[in-house]
Amino acid sequence: MFDPAAVTPARMIKLASEWRLPDDGLVVMLPGRLSRWKGQSLLISAIAELAKAGELPENLRCLMVAPQPARSSYRRSLDAKVRTLGLEGCVQIIDNCRDIAAAYMVTDVVVSGSTRPEAFGRVVAEAQAMGRPVVAPAFGGAPEILLPAVTGWLYTPSDPVSLAQSIARAIALTRDQRDELKRMAREHVAKNFTVEQMTDATLAVYDSVLNGAYPVSARNND
Repeated sequence: MFDPAAVTPARMIKLASEWRLPDDGLVVMLPGRLSRWKGQSLLISAIAELAKAGELPENLRCLMVAPQPARSSYRRSLDAKVRTLGLEGCVQIIDNCRDIAAAYMVTDVVVSGSTRPEAFGRVVAEAQAMGRPVVAPAFGGAPEILLPAVTGWLYTPSDPVSLAQSIARAIALTRDQRDELKRMAREHVAKNFTVEQMTDATLAVYDSVLNGAYPVSARNND
């Protein structure tokens, strides 16, 4: 599913048309359900920081892409924050995306905005599999999933200024730098995060426990 070659131009054009994305625009996307801990509000604050610092490109669009509609109260609070900060022309909430692979392909930078640690953030792995630079919080599984300053950037969790700085680095990449990042990101995921590798590593842990690799006291404590 997460293979750039598998996403047809028609799928990309369909999304770009539905979402009214400019042909020459920069797109920053936070994928995930609309939930407070997923960090949509944090990303809005980071975009406001870019604007305040004069570093927000006029052609940048910030998308918050969810697979289904959110609870109305949270959605309303996000809409209100966008209006209060004067970001209506930049920030767009899309709450019924059925083609996330194509969404990655029309995106220039992917953001993981989680405000609490995730054991494994799928967005970080998926973005790299699609060859996209990813910006993620420096806690939980994210630092182990991406290659910092190579396939993405880490920011201080829940800090909109740090997030804004990381986004600025990502959108400043040249075409050649993006091509190299795409190659390295896809190689990194293929080498480390296939389903087969996950199951093999899990079974290896079971085998090591059954074969006495860990002391009985340690196993009991676990």
